[in-house]
Amino acid sequence: MHTAPSDTEQVGRTAPPGGSASRVGRELPQVAAALVVVLMLCVVVRLPWAGDLGMHAATVQRFRHSLLHPGNPLVDADTPSPYHSPWMLLLGTVAKLTGLSVFVVLRLAALTGLGLLVTGVRRYVRTLSGHRAAPALAFLSLVLLWGPLLFNWSGFLGLNSLALTVSYPSVFALGLTFHFWAWLTRTVRGEVTWGACLGLGALWAVILLCHQFTGVVASLGGLAMVLAARPARGVLLRLGTGLLLGLLVLWLWPYYDFFALFSAGADLEAVHRPLYQHLAGRFGLVLLGVVALGLRLRRDHRDPLALFFLFGALVFAAGGLTGHYSWGRALPAALIPAQLAAALEAVSAGRDLVRRGWACVLLAALAVGAWTQAGTLGYAVPRGALPGVVAAKYRTPWAGYQWIMRAGVRYGDVVMARRFPARQIPAYGPYTVAPGYPDFFLPDAGRREAAVERYFSPAAGVAERRGILREYGVKWVVGGSEAPWLHRTAVGPGGQILYRVVP
Repeated sequence: MHTAPSDTEQVGRTAPPGGSASRVGRELPQVAAALVVVLMLCVVVRLPWAGDLGMHAATVQRFRHSLLHPGNPLVDADTPSPYHSPWMLLLGTVAKLTGLSVFVVLRLAALTGLGLLVTGVRRYVRTLSGHRAAPALAFLSLVLLWGPLLFNWSGFLGLNSLALTVSYPSVFALGLTFHFWAWLTRTVRGEVTWGACLGLGALWAVILLCHQFTGVVASLGGLAMVLAARPARGVLLRLGTGLLLGLLVLWLWPYYDFFALFSAGADLEAVHRPLYQHLAGRFGLVLLGVVALGLRLRRDHRDPLALFFLFGALVFAAGGLTGHYSWGRALPAALIPAQLAAALEAVSAGRDLVRRGWACVLLAALAVGAWTQAGTLGYAVPRGALPGVVAAKYRTPWAGYQWIMRAGVRYGDVVMARRFPARQIPAYGPYTVAPGYPDFFLPDAGRREAAVERYFSPAAGVAERRGILREYGVKWVVGGSEAPWLHRTAVGPGGQILYRVVP
């Protein structure tokens, strides 16, 4: 079995106790990691809007108004949604009971997810190394060891990506995942009880329900840790019982059919194809961790991080070779173990000149990664306060559509809008005609998208446009041209016009 060295053994192996160089080596990563956490706390206060934030805000809105029958988050339809997770249910309950606004609740969600992530990384890394600096350096590697080309996607832990997704269920699920791995590792190394295995099974199911792609990563990592521990048959029986409990939880979840997601991959392939582009630019620095994994594998052919990486790399490669590009969401299963391995190899440097050289190379790689993502500072402080070279890396968040609510739009009103505003408008309570995101549980999604395209087409006639508005019960229109049946109500950012539909 794999056991982590104690702090005394690790420190004794790496440097003379009390040495100034040793203290700097331990304290520098901790200070840097603390600064990153402070930066993220400042980001939570501002909560920059980009990507899927509108979808998650809309889901909380629906639960806030009906815990039992939230309906589709984006359009006025009574359909299930894979976003109806236990975490969203809890956030919606908090919003309903406290009266807090959805965006305040999402900030609380961000604080919770960030806290789970930081503590989860610490707990799991402690199962791999007893070095005091290991958790902090591992955290820095997870957020900075990426590539010279900026990359943002939910479920990926790059610093800039984390800043934009910190309130998403993916960050909450990743935090739970690190705790799951830590608990599983300690369980298979010690006395394996029925209670622990059942708890692990339930936690595994919650992760899958909250963010399905992160659940796949959690599963691959868990499999690697079990195989690395070489458990006895009785242990496998207990773990198998926990697995069955997890499957039961997935089957009993009332808000959507988890197992129906397996037939939905075809609708997601085009969206995920970019995951297979610019790999060297986005993830090139992770090759340092791949080398570290090779060293670990040479020392131990059942190293859990090496096995974890192999599973993740195989799934990612299989997705690219077969055209199942949604499998690319399993890439963190290859990135995370490589990033952790790079950090662990560095903290074991000690007096070994070769390994000290490794630590210097890792430091340089982290500096490159930090510079690539320096624009993240703009999400915490005003852009004008940044040096020019840093401000150039900053990407302005979306402005939002709260202005339409001030103009008279109400919760539950249907708004005709193109795709980009449709990704934000439901966050405030209204519905749109077509969803701004792929929705494979909505049977008429294609028909709705075609209706929006026809309405805004210059070739559409008066009767056709009015017929579309009546069919979907539209009360408001954002954008498009003037018409006798539309009353100009407000003008928003960028000259966008809100029209009220005149009966």
